[in-house]
Amino acid sequence: MEATLNAVKRESRGKNEARRLRVSGQIPAVVYGGEQGAVAIAVDPKALSRILHSESGVNTLVDLKVDGGAPTKVLVKDFLLQPVNQSLMHADFYRIAMDKVLTVTVRIEVEGEPKGVKVQGGILEILTREIEVECLPADIPESIVVNVSDLTLGQSIRLREVSEGQKWTALAEADLMLVHVVAPKAVAEPTADGALPSTAEPEVIKKGKADKEE
Repeated sequence: MEATLNAVKRESRGKNEARRLRVSGQIPAVVYGGEQGAVAIAVDPKALSRILHSESGVNTLVDLKVDGGAPTKVLVKDFLLQPVNQSLMHADFYRIAMDKVLTVTVRIEVEGEPKGVKVQGGILEILTREIEVECLPADIPESIVVNVSDLTLGQSIRLREVSEGQKWTALAEADLMLVHVVAPKAVAEPTADGALPSTAEPEVIKKGKADKEE
């Protein structure tokens, strides 16, 4: 996904300047990277928030226009939130070259309901929420979709099964397990005095998805 963000150059820095910007409806930011030096800018936090809350989030390719000039391709490298109301306070942008490979973190998106959950009463555990990949900027995926519909009890999906033939290269091991379906742990019945039998094992499985009957 791509987006456009307008910015204005800042001539001064410091807490007073940052406070003045926020009162005027903007936030301080910095753009750096490439052959150019760092440039202090100000951006509209609402426009930036829309980018951060899009499907691609921080992996959105942004055309940054400073003072109405030619756009520069950037990624959001970092941002600071106000701890109480979570409003944007500051942002860092990194210049990128469209012909150079970069490393980004991409979220794992689970799609479908496993047969092992729907029919066999199992539990879906999501073991990996995101992975790092290398790719050209134009090939950054919004997410890595893992379809779990055909999984039965005891089955899993590993990274190699979703990475073949892609325009990106995963930096994790191909054998990395992303999701699996497991049988629920049996809950031991208490004895007459209210204590659990000594053979009872502690619950260690975290449910990635609740059973429909619960």
